[in-house]
Amino acid sequence: MTGKTFEPITMQGPVCPVPHHHTDTVVIGHGSGGTMTQDLIRNIFQSRLGNAYLEQGNDAARIAIQGSAGELAVSTDSHVVFPLFFPGGDIGRLAICGTVNDVAMLGAKPAFLTAGFILEEGLPMETLTRVIESMAAACEEAGVQIVAGDTKVVEKGKADGIFINTAGFGLIPPGRDLGGQLAQPGDVVLISGTLGDHGIAVLQARGDLGFESGIQSDAAPLNKMIAALLEAIPRVHVLRDPTRGGLATTLKEIACQSQVSIHLEEESIPIRPEVRTACDMLGFDPLYLANEGKLIVVLPEENANQALEILRQNPYGAMATRIGSVSAADPEQVLLHTPYGTTRILDMLSGEILPRIC
Repeated sequence: MTGKTFEPITMQGPVCPVPHHHTDTVVIGHGSGGTMTQDLIRNIFQSRLGNAYLEQGNDAARIAIQGSAGELAVSTDSHVVFPLFFPGGDIGRLAICGTVNDVAMLGAKPAFLTAGFILEEGLPMETLTRVIESMAAACEEAGVQIVAGDTKVVEKGKADGIFINTAGFGLIPPGRDLGGQLAQPGDVVLISGTLGDHGIAVLQARGDLGFESGIQSDAAPLNKMIAALLEAIPRVHVLRDPTRGGLATTLKEIACQSQVSIHLEEESIPIRPEVRTACDMLGFDPLYLANEGKLIVVLPEENANQALEILRQNPYGAMATRIGSVSAADPEQVLLHTPYGTTRILDMLSGEILPRIC
């Protein structure tokens, strides 16, 4: 891919109609992380609650600390995954890892979390204990502490066992500037490992695959791997974890934020054969499946090989790969170059592939 250039694409001819978006009620697609989620945020939340912090549009907000040279990264996330336990993880591990990762995407060092629990009447104490023990183990692995919490109980049938909300806080070192708006033409795009593992693992736990795949969720805290990367390469421009909406939706967000195009080489994108087989059987696109322990890195090309070496030294980055590049042409487009010499345009997820995935 080194040295490749791409001709600008001119859109001509018939264009597929924009999918109808429901506006009268909330539908499952509003939780997809894709186009409908963006519409909900923009039209309902931002129009009434919008401010400079929310408008940053990143996984966490940067907040200046009065009297300090550093900044605070703050993020919050809610977790409604079904089932509560799945191969490779559970709702507790997911809650900790997801929030830790969102804070780390701004280059912050996650330190403190809060946790709020909505429990359904009749939830077995054994189940709750397993979830809390899993959260404790994930906190220890990530090096963070839960310093505040809340618990509410609702009547049987008014929830689904347990819902968890977490908020995360971490300090951004002085001079560190990362964000989805900072991708530059000439940058390269790396991914820390295989895509779609979490989505297929949860689907398997629901019994919807029809066969045992052995696929494990990739839910993992990435903050220590990120810290090692940024210590060696301060010039990283963008970090992002491709959770809801998958790789395609996340890269589309970055392309729009930075007003650039992102070109991907399909053959370079790592996908496990078991995941690809499941997607082929079910009609899913692995580029849109959720991940909970993968990292997108956008940085100057001269730093790409060093970054890959650093990522591969961590168990969660052992399969790190270069998958694409950034261009000034065709801003806001994500273009997938196939082995057949064709180009496919990747947009945000328009509906919901798998609800209750995180």
